[in-house]
Amino acid sequence: MSRNVLPLGALVLVTAIWGVTFVQIKDALELYPLFAFLAVRFAIAVAVLAVPVAPRLLSLGRSGALAGVALGGLLAAGYALQTAGLERTTVSAAGFVTGMYVVLTPVFGLALFRIRPDLAVWLGVALAVVGLALLSGVSAGSVTGDLLVLAAAALYALQIALMERLAPRYDPLAFTTAEMGAAFVGFAAIAVAAGQVELPRGATVWGALLVTGVFASAFGYLVQAWAQQRTSATRTALVFALEPVFAGIFGFALAGDRLGVLGWTGCAVILCGIAVAEPAAAGTLARLVRVRRSA
Repeated sequence: MSRNVLPLGALVLVTAIWGVTFVQIKDALELYPLFAFLAVRFAIAVAVLAVPVAPRLLSLGRSGALAGVALGGLLAAGYALQTAGLERTTVSAAGFVTGMYVVLTPVFGLALFRIRPDLAVWLGVALAVVGLALLSGVSAGSVTGDLLVLAAAALYALQIALMERLAPRYDPLAFTTAEMGAAFVGFAAIAVAAGQVELPRGATVWGALLVTGVFASAFGYLVQAWAQQRTSATRTALVFALEPVFAGIFGFALAGDRLGVLGWTGCAVILCGIAVAEPAAAGTLARLVRVRRSA
Protein backbone atom coordinates (compact mmCIF):
# COMPACT_ATOMS: atom_id res chain seq x y z
CA MET A 1 0.00 0.00 0.00
CA SER A 2 2.73 2.47 1.00
CA ARG A 3 4.59 1.77 -2.25
CA ASN A 4 1.66 3.26 -4.16
CA VAL A 5 1.37 6.44 -2.09
CA LEU A 6 4.30 8.35 -3.63
CA PRO A 7 3.45 7.69 -7.31
CA LEU A 8 -0.24 8.39 -6.70
CA GLY A 9 0.63 11.60 -4.82
CA ALA A 10 2.88 12.67 -7.70
CA LEU A 11 0.06 12.02 -10.19
CA VAL A 12 -2.39 14.05 -8.08
CA LEU A 13 0.13 16.94 -8.06
CA VAL A 14 0.48 16.79 -11.86
CA THR A 15 -3.29 16.67 -12.26
CA ALA A 16 -3.67 19.75 -10.02
CA ILE A 17 -1.09 21.57 -12.17
CA TRP A 18 -3.09 20.67 -15.28
CA GLY A 19 -6.19 22.05 -13.58
CA VAL A 20 -4.68 25.42 -12.68
CA THR A 21 -3.24 25.92 -16.18
CA PHE A 22 -6.76 26.48 -17.53
CA VAL A 23 -6.88 29.72 -15.55
CA GLN A 24 -3.34 30.80 -16.47
CA ILE A 25 -3.77 30.13 -20.17
CA LYS A 26 -7.05 32.03 -20.33
CA ASP A 27 -5.43 35.05 -18.66
CA ALA A 28 -2.34 34.88 -20.89
CA LEU A 29 -4.34 34.74 -24.12
CA GLU A 30 -5.83 38.13 -23.34
CA LEU A 31 -2.28 39.54 -23.68
CA TYR A 32 -0.47 37.24 -26.12
CA PRO A 33 -1.49 35.64 -29.47
CA LEU A 34 -2.79 32.05 -29.49
CA PHE A 35 -0.32 30.34 -31.84
CA ALA A 36 2.67 32.28 -30.55
CA PHE A 37 1.76 31.12 -27.05
CA LEU A 38 1.48 27.48 -28.12
CA ALA A 39 4.74 27.62 -30.10
CA VAL A 40 6.71 29.02 -27.15
CA ARG A 41 5.02 26.60 -24.74
CA PHE A 42 6.12 23.57 -26.74
CA ALA A 43 9.58 25.05 -27.40
CA ILE A 44 10.07 25.23 -23.63
CA ALA A 45 8.76 21.68 -23.14
CA VAL A 46 11.06 20.24 -25.83
CA ALA A 47 14.05 22.14 -24.43
CA VAL A 48 13.43 20.72 -20.94
CA LEU A 49 12.81 17.16 -22.17
CA ALA A 50 15.84 17.25 -24.48
CA VAL A 51 18.22 17.01 -21.51
CA PRO A 52 17.09 13.61 -20.13
CA VAL A 53 15.71 12.24 -23.41
CA ALA A 54 18.30 13.22 -26.06
CA PRO A 55 20.33 9.98 -25.80
CA ARG A 56 17.13 7.95 -26.39
CA LEU A 57 15.88 9.74 -29.51
CA LEU A 58 17.99 7.66 -31.90
CA SER A 59 16.25 4.53 -30.61
CA LEU A 60 13.05 5.60 -32.35
CA GLY A 61 14.43 5.03 -35.83
CA ARG A 62 12.68 6.32 -38.95
CA SER A 63 9.35 4.61 -38.27
CA GLY A 64 9.21 5.83 -34.68
CA ALA A 65 10.07 9.39 -35.67
CA LEU A 66 7.36 9.42 -38.37
CA ALA A 67 4.78 7.98 -35.96
CA GLY A 68 5.75 10.57 -33.35
CA VAL A 69 5.38 13.38 -35.87
CA ALA A 70 1.96 12.08 -36.98
CA LEU A 71 0.63 11.82 -33.44
CA GLY A 72 2.27 15.15 -32.63
CA GLY A 73 0.08 16.64 -35.33
CA LEU A 74 -3.02 15.27 -33.61
CA LEU A 75 -1.76 16.56 -30.26
CA ALA A 76 -1.13 20.01 -31.75
CA ALA A 77 -4.57 20.17 -33.33
CA GLY A 78 -6.12 19.19 -30.01
CA TYR A 79 -4.23 21.86 -28.08
CA ALA A 80 -5.12 24.49 -30.71
CA LEU A 81 -8.84 23.68 -30.51
CA GLN A 82 -8.81 23.48 -26.71
CA THR A 83 -6.97 26.78 -26.33
CA ALA A 84 -9.21 28.51 -28.88
CA GLY A 85 -12.24 27.16 -27.01
CA LEU A 86 -10.84 28.36 -23.69
CA GLU A 87 -10.73 31.89 -25.12
CA ARG A 88 -14.50 31.67 -25.65
CA THR A 89 -15.85 29.75 -22.65
CA THR A 90 -15.32 29.55 -18.91
CA VAL A 91 -12.37 27.81 -17.24
CA SER A 92 -14.67 25.38 -15.42
CA ALA A 93 -16.63 24.42 -18.54
CA ALA A 94 -13.41 23.90 -20.53
CA GLY A 95 -12.00 21.66 -17.80
CA PHE A 96 -15.04 19.40 -17.57
CA VAL A 97 -15.54 19.17 -21.34
CA THR A 98 -11.85 18.34 -21.82
CA GLY A 99 -12.29 15.47 -19.36
CA MET A 100 -14.65 13.82 -21.84
CA TYR A 101 -11.61 12.39 -23.65
CA VAL A 102 -11.87 9.61 -21.06
CA VAL A 103 -15.23 8.40 -22.33
CA LEU A 104 -14.30 8.99 -25.99
CA THR A 105 -11.05 7.00 -25.98
CA PRO A 106 -12.74 3.57 -25.82
CA VAL A 107 -15.07 4.65 -28.63
CA PHE A 108 -12.04 5.19 -30.88
CA GLY A 109 -10.66 1.86 -29.66
CA LEU A 110 -13.83 0.23 -30.96
CA ALA A 111 -13.91 2.18 -34.23
CA LEU A 112 -10.25 1.68 -35.12
CA PHE A 113 -9.25 -1.63 -33.54
CA ARG A 114 -12.56 -3.42 -32.84
CA ILE A 115 -11.84 -3.47 -29.10
CA ARG A 116 -15.32 -3.65 -27.59
CA PRO A 117 -15.66 -1.44 -24.49
CA ASP A 118 -17.59 -2.52 -21.43
CA LEU A 119 -21.16 -1.42 -20.80
CA ALA A 120 -19.84 1.07 -18.21
CA VAL A 121 -18.14 3.03 -20.99
CA TRP A 122 -21.42 3.52 -22.86
CA LEU A 123 -23.13 4.59 -19.63
CA GLY A 124 -20.30 7.09 -19.11
CA VAL A 125 -20.73 8.40 -22.66
CA ALA A 126 -24.47 8.87 -22.10
CA LEU A 127 -23.94 10.73 -18.82
CA ALA A 128 -21.24 12.93 -20.37
CA VAL A 129 -23.53 13.87 -23.27
CA VAL A 130 -26.32 14.79 -20.84
CA GLY A 131 -23.89 16.89 -18.80
CA LEU A 132 -22.64 18.66 -21.92
CA ALA A 133 -26.22 19.47 -22.91
CA LEU A 134 -26.84 21.00 -19.47
CA LEU A 135 -23.59 22.95 -19.65
CA SER A 136 -24.45 24.36 -23.09
CA GLY A 137 -27.45 26.15 -21.58
CA VAL A 138 -25.29 28.29 -19.28
CA SER A 139 -25.06 31.92 -20.35
CA ALA A 140 -21.69 32.37 -18.62
CA GLY A 141 -20.09 30.00 -21.10
CA SER A 142 -20.21 29.69 -24.87
CA VAL A 143 -21.65 26.89 -27.00
CA THR A 144 -19.01 27.58 -29.65
CA GLY A 145 -16.23 27.46 -27.06
CA ASP A 146 -17.57 24.26 -25.52
CA LEU A 147 -17.81 22.60 -28.97
CA LEU A 148 -14.23 23.59 -29.78
CA VAL A 149 -13.07 22.03 -26.51
CA LEU A 150 -15.19 18.94 -27.22
CA ALA A 151 -13.49 18.59 -30.62
CA ALA A 152 -10.16 18.86 -28.81
CA ALA A 153 -11.21 16.12 -26.38
CA ALA A 154 -12.06 13.90 -29.36
CA LEU A 155 -8.60 14.47 -30.86
CA TYR A 156 -6.95 13.74 -27.49
CA ALA A 157 -8.94 10.50 -27.31
CA LEU A 158 -7.87 9.53 -30.83
CA GLN A 159 -4.25 10.38 -30.03
CA ILE A 160 -4.36 8.31 -26.82
CA ALA A 161 -5.89 5.29 -28.56
CA LEU A 162 -3.26 5.40 -31.32
CA MET A 163 -0.43 6.01 -28.85
CA GLU A 164 -1.45 3.05 -26.69
CA ARG A 165 -1.24 0.92 -29.84
CA LEU A 166 2.06 2.37 -31.08
CA ALA A 167 3.94 3.33 -27.91
CA PRO A 168 4.92 -0.21 -26.79
CA ARG A 169 7.20 -0.37 -29.83
CA TYR A 170 9.24 2.67 -28.77
CA ASP A 171 10.82 4.40 -25.79
CA PRO A 172 7.86 6.35 -24.30
CA LEU A 173 9.82 9.49 -23.37
CA ALA A 174 11.58 9.64 -26.74
CA PHE A 175 8.25 9.15 -28.49
CA THR A 176 6.60 11.90 -26.41
CA THR A 177 9.48 14.29 -27.15
CA ALA A 178 9.10 13.60 -30.87
CA GLU A 179 5.39 14.42 -30.57
CA MET A 180 6.07 17.69 -28.77
CA GLY A 181 8.80 18.62 -31.23
CA ALA A 182 6.36 18.13 -34.11
CA ALA A 183 3.75 20.22 -32.28
CA PHE A 184 6.29 23.03 -31.77
CA VAL A 185 7.27 23.08 -35.46
CA GLY A 186 3.62 23.14 -36.51
CA PHE A 187 2.67 25.96 -34.14
CA ALA A 188 5.77 27.95 -35.01
CA ALA A 189 4.94 27.73 -38.73
CA ILE A 190 1.33 28.82 -38.13
CA ALA A 191 2.46 31.67 -35.87
CA VAL A 192 4.82 32.96 -38.59
CA ALA A 193 2.14 32.65 -41.28
CA ALA A 194 -0.39 34.47 -39.09
CA GLY A 195 2.04 37.25 -38.25
CA GLN A 196 2.06 36.33 -34.55
CA VAL A 197 5.83 36.50 -34.13
CA GLU A 198 6.50 38.53 -31.01
CA LEU A 199 8.38 38.07 -27.76
CA PRO A 200 6.37 37.20 -24.66
CA ARG A 201 6.14 40.06 -22.17
CA GLY A 202 4.91 40.41 -18.61
CA ALA A 203 4.61 38.12 -15.59
CA THR A 204 1.16 36.81 -16.59
CA VAL A 205 2.31 35.52 -19.98
CA TRP A 206 5.70 34.22 -18.83
CA GLY A 207 4.15 32.59 -15.77
CA ALA A 208 1.66 30.72 -17.96
CA LEU A 209 4.37 29.71 -20.44
CA LEU A 210 6.72 28.38 -17.76
CA VAL A 211 4.01 26.49 -15.86
CA THR A 212 2.55 24.94 -19.03
CA GLY A 213 5.88 24.30 -20.74
CA VAL A 214 7.96 23.07 -17.79
CA PHE A 215 5.49 21.67 -15.27
CA ALA A 216 2.31 20.76 -17.17
CA SER A 217 4.11 19.35 -20.22
CA ALA A 218 7.71 18.25 -19.59
CA PHE A 219 7.51 17.56 -15.84
CA GLY A 220 3.99 16.16 -16.18
CA TYR A 221 4.96 13.58 -18.80
CA LEU A 222 8.14 12.59 -16.97
CA VAL A 223 6.19 12.03 -13.72
CA GLN A 224 3.47 10.16 -15.58
CA ALA A 225 6.02 7.81 -17.19
CA TRP A 226 7.69 7.21 -13.81
CA ALA A 227 4.45 6.71 -11.85
CA GLN A 228 2.82 4.37 -14.37
CA GLN A 229 5.68 1.93 -13.85
CA ARG A 230 4.77 1.79 -10.16
CA THR A 231 0.98 1.74 -10.12
CA SER A 232 -1.86 0.28 -12.17
CA ALA A 233 -3.36 1.85 -15.29
CA THR A 234 -6.76 1.92 -13.59
CA ARG A 235 -5.47 3.88 -10.59
CA THR A 236 -3.64 6.28 -12.89
CA ALA A 237 -6.80 6.82 -14.93
CA LEU A 238 -8.89 7.45 -11.82
CA VAL A 239 -6.42 10.08 -10.60
CA PHE A 240 -6.59 11.80 -13.99
CA ALA A 241 -10.36 12.07 -13.54
CA LEU A 242 -9.55 14.77 -10.96
CA GLU A 243 -8.32 17.17 -13.68
CA PRO A 244 -11.78 18.67 -14.39
CA VAL A 245 -12.41 18.85 -10.63
CA PHE A 246 -9.26 20.91 -10.13
CA ALA A 247 -10.15 23.05 -13.15
CA GLY A 248 -13.56 23.71 -11.62
CA ILE A 249 -12.08 24.58 -8.22
CA PHE A 250 -9.45 26.93 -9.68
CA GLY A 251 -11.98 28.39 -12.11
CA PHE A 252 -14.27 29.24 -9.20
CA ALA A 253 -11.53 30.49 -6.87
CA LEU A 254 -9.23 32.31 -9.30
CA ALA A 255 -11.27 33.14 -12.40
CA GLY A 256 -14.57 33.96 -10.74
CA ASP A 257 -16.56 31.32 -12.66
CA ARG A 258 -20.18 31.35 -11.62
CA LEU A 259 -22.01 28.72 -13.64
CA GLY A 260 -25.18 28.57 -11.56
CA VAL A 261 -27.12 25.46 -10.59
CA LEU A 262 -27.65 24.26 -14.19
CA GLY A 263 -24.00 24.66 -15.14
CA TRP A 264 -22.58 22.98 -12.05
CA THR A 265 -25.15 20.19 -12.44
CA GLY A 266 -23.86 19.67 -15.97
CA CYS A 267 -20.26 19.56 -14.70
CA ALA A 268 -21.25 17.07 -12.00
CA VAL A 269 -23.00 14.82 -14.53
CA ILE A 270 -19.94 14.92 -16.83
CA LEU A 271 -17.73 14.00 -13.86
CA CYS A 272 -20.06 11.10 -13.01
CA GLY A 273 -19.75 9.90 -16.59
CA ILE A 274 -15.95 10.09 -16.39
CA ALA A 275 -15.87 8.27 -13.03
CA VAL A 276 -18.19 5.52 -14.33
CA ALA A 277 -16.22 5.01 -17.55
CA GLU A 278 -12.68 5.47 -16.21
CA PRO A 279 -11.85 1.94 -14.95
CA ALA A 280 -13.40 0.34 -18.04
CA ALA A 281 -11.57 2.82 -20.27
CA ALA A 282 -8.26 1.87 -18.64
CA GLY A 283 -9.12 -1.77 -19.29
CA THR A 284 -9.78 -1.01 -22.95
CA LEU A 285 -6.39 0.69 -23.29
CA ALA A 286 -4.70 -2.28 -21.64
CA ARG A 287 -6.37 -4.58 -24.17
CA LEU A 288 -5.15 -2.35 -26.99
CA VAL A 289 -1.58 -2.87 -25.79
CA ARG A 290 -2.07 -6.63 -25.38
CA VAL A 291 -3.53 -6.95 -28.87
CA ARG A 292 -0.59 -5.09 -30.33
CA ARG A 293 1.97 -7.21 -28.47
CA SER A 294 0.34 -10.44 -29.56
CA ALA A 295 0.03 -9.29 -33.21
